[in-house]
Amino acid sequence: MSTLSPFHLAFPVGDLSDARRFYLDTLGCTEGRSADDWVDFNFYGHQIVAHLEPGYSGNVAANEVDGDAVPVRHFGIVLGMEQWHTLAEKLKSSDVEFIIEPHVRFEGKPGEQATMFIRDPSGNALEFKAFADMSQLFKK
Repeated sequence: MSTLSPFHLAFPVGDLSDARRFYLDTLGCTEGRSADDWVDFNFYGHQIVAHLEPGYSGNVAANEVDGDAVPVRHFGIVLGMEQWHTLAEKLKSSDVEFIIEPHVRFEGKPGEQATMFIRDPSGNALEFKAFADMSQLFKK
């Protein structure tokens, strides 16, 4: 059995202070290395790096997926179902605005998953999903 390697993702943010507050306080990431124009975060064991791009305000293009307007550009994580529910409750109690409210997509079909979408302060879309049956992750 192989071990899943951590991924690395760099993305733009308009303000590093806002990004730090969001990724550290709201999502519970920890901070790694940083400089004046970038900061590393531990995102569930993966390395994401917020790079300062003054004036950046995200992307709003969306495609329809199972009745939802899913942001075309987004990133996220597949969590365990219990962890997903815990995060959904934390985000709701923190008054985070959802792009797509927590719900089950593809219900009763291959790939059934719990999903929710939010934006960071710079407008980057993040998806958090979970599968009751992880064998459904790549199911057609």
